[in-house]
Parts: sequence; C-alpha cells; structure tokens
Amino acid sequence: MSATPPQGYTLVYDIEVAGYAWEEVDEITRGYLLTREKDAERREGVPERTALFPGLGRVVAIGIWLVEADRGLLLLEGDPADEGEPDEQDWAKVPRSKLFRGDERALLEKFWSVVSTANKALRLPRLVTYNGRSYDGPTLMIRSAQLGVSARRDLVGYRYDISEHCDLMDVFDFHGSRWPSYSLDYWCRRFDVESPKGSIDGSQVSRAYREGRIEDIGEYCLRDVRATAELYRRLEQTLLPLFKGGPRRST
Repeated sequence: MSATPPQGYTLVYDIEVAGYAWEEVDEITRGYLLTREKDAERREGVPERTALFPGLGRVVAIGIWLVEADRGLLLLEGDPADEGEPDEQDWAKVPRSKLFRGDERALLEKFWSVVSTANKALRLPRLVTYNGRSYDGPTLMIRSAQLGVSARRDLVGYRYDISEHCDLMDVFDFHGSRWPSYSLDYWCRRFDVESPKGSIDGSQVSRAYREGRIEDIGEYCLRDVRATAELYRRLEQTLLPLFKGGPRRST
C-alpha cells in the first residue's frame, strides 16, 4: 500500500491484541480490576480478559483492506524482511493481500503511515471499522502512546459524522438509538457476506498467541477485515448515504 491511493479511497482496519498474562500485571492493578467487577462469575474471568483492559495488551496484528482496489495488507508481529527485500511480501493465506512483519512498534508506525497518507487531492482515507470507536481506535492510540509512537490522526472523531470514520456497529445501532448490538458475523450472514469465522475468534487470541499461533491470528484478522470491507460495500449505496458524511449515491 505504498503507492498513492485513488481519490476518495476507503480503508477498513481491525486489530488483534494479546492480553498480558495475569502474573505479568502488577498486584495493585490486579486488585483494582477485580474489585471493579461486581458480578462474582465475571470476576473469575477477569484474568483471561486482560486484552479488553486499556494498556494491558500488545497489538500483534493489524489488518487493513483498501476497498476500492479490493486488496489487503496484514501487519503482523514477527521478524522483518531481510535487507534488500521488499518490506511487504505477497501472502498466500488470504488472496490479494500482502504481509508486513516487525515488532509492535514497527507495526504501529506502519499503521499510522498508511492511515495518514493523503491522496493527490489532499484527502485522508475514510476509515471503516466494526466497533472501532469503542475498541480498536482507542486501543491503537493508547498503545502507541505507551510505546512513544506518535498517533498521526484521531481514530474516533465526531460520532455523528461518518465522513472520516464509519463504524458499522454504530451504523447498525443508528448511533445508539437501538439496543443491543449484534456481532459482525451476525450482520455478515444477514447480507450474504462470507463469514470471517475460522479456527479462532477474538476471545481466543491471547491463548493462541501464547501457543505461538501467530499466523493463525493474522489470517483471522485479515479475513475479518475483508468481511467488514464487503459489508461496507453492501451498504455504501443503500444505508450509508442516509447518514451525515456518508458516501453519495451514484447517479
């Protein structure tokens, strides 16, 4: 994705976070998190949910999909390309995608470079997520700050305008006017989009990471973001033009 993107381009992104092992969390923080959870059954599961708490997990995969070109880029923890080789390699696990590997800092720096690159008309890409306002965006900005990496654009922004960030969960919830929310898998099935469900899901990422299944995590992440991109395409000329900042219907 190093080439200049086309005018009016759209990037879908998704992240996977491996939560810290409970024993890696300091005692005071462990006590704080446990006392915050009033439900006894949920309290027992707190040690397995560290990825959901701000600042208690490492970003191990970032999937990006360029909607207009229908191609993807996976930023995945691992050894970088050898000197003299391209930073982005073709990745056979997901068609029409490339793979970039590095440590967490390198992944974050690459992400900020991609999402802050303007086209010839000086327009930044519209970002699309599923639950990105509540989780992916804040997680990326907080984790970048922890590592001393500068965030190069606001990933949350004004909720009631989808021109810069279109969170499809927020769209289907009509900005909070209906409840409860439904999963990405649910909406993919409603719109005949291939479900991203595979060998793992988001709740299993930390365990898969500890087991060394990093490529499985990456494949899950990129398939997830590809499905989100296809769902966005189904809504682009139907539902989304009704929202402030939404794409215009083609004439």
